[in-house]
Amino acid sequence: SELKQSLTTADLISLGVGSVLGTGVFVVAAGVAKNTAGPAVTISFAIAAFASILSGLCYAEFGARVPKTTGSSYVYSYVTVGEAVAFTIGWNLILEYVIGTAACSRALSSYIDTLFHNAIRMFFLRYVGEMDAPGLAKYPDFIALLITIFFSGVISCGVSQSALLNNILNSCTLLTVVFSLGVGAFYFEPQLWTGEKAFFPYGTHGVTTGAASCFYAYIGFDIIATTGEEAKNPRKSIPIAIVTSLIILFLCYFTVSMVMTLMVPYYDLSKAASLQQVFVDRGVPGVKYFIIIGAIAGLTASLMGSLFPMPRIIYAMAIDCLIFKVFAKVYKRTQMPVLATMSAGFLTGILACIFTEEDLIQMMSIGTLLAYTLV
Repeated sequence: SELKQSLTTADLISLGVGSVLGTGVFVVAAGVAKNTAGPAVTISFAIAAFASILSGLCYAEFGARVPKTTGSSYVYSYVTVGEAVAFTIGWNLILEYVIGTAACSRALSSYIDTLFHNAIRMFFLRYVGEMDAPGLAKYPDFIALLITIFFSGVISCGVSQSALLNNILNSCTLLTVVFSLGVGAFYFEPQLWTGEKAFFPYGTHGVTTGAASCFYAYIGFDIIATTGEEAKNPRKSIPIAIVTSLIILFLCYFTVSMVMTLMVPYYDLSKAASLQQVFVDRGVPGVKYFIIIGAIAGLTASLMGSLFPMPRIIYAMAIDCLIFKVFAKVYKRTQMPVLATMSAGFLTGILACIFTEEDLIQMMSIGTLLAYTLV
């Protein structure tokens, strides 16, 4: 392979966790709790975790049998059911990662904006103006565009450097989750979960609908599967990393969902920067900045993790001549498909710039469920 084999089992676990932990904790959890499932978001995450483990076990088996997996379910589909289906699955995966990364970039921009007391938002509204069009955001978020392009460039520098930065960011995010549970436990109000209408305000339909949205928060196992040609020992590392990362993710999501819905009523959760706002609403503003820093670290790791598999899927499809061959070109110095990486980053940045975080979240699972059901 032209790609550099440098990833250990620990690197793969960190990549699988970090690629979605920030998005799940700081974007998906509050959105599903507020608009879809209420406090029963904890059950939605459990259902999504169970489905993900079943898919993850299939991926683990494929990862052991077909270690050349720079393209994950695209390659699995190509090997088992043929080129036509693989072509469809490949584009579905690209769609999934583009939308998910755009949502993460938009959320990261929102958290950065909170550090400056919404000065960035007000600047764009005043000097750029509103986008008065249905389906688009109120204003173009050029910060989200620049963030995406910048980290696409970082990933283009090489997989070893990206993995090291990802490990550091993951440590900050996990500390934030543990810290929020430790502090939040003193402010729990059990009556917020008492009664059927309190815990299931949207009924069982809300729980199942929420589970579909929560599924995106577990796609780290697919991202692990794209590293087959860059892992030192893919037959051993990929199965272990998939199962371990799914367990860690479920524990984190359950914890954060419990903290948010036991501290404030689900309908009072804010649209942006929800976790830190929960502590502000309960009169613990000092926690705010610690959580914002953790959120920025977590969303940055998720952004990098979501950007990581996109060029590899494009690279795999280009190798098979299903898209332009130029995207298969690997830059010798970094051993990375730079053109594929930067092209994917630019497309993602455009979506992050013009669409709202809520709309992107609703679209995230479109490509995910089809690809994983096939595997």
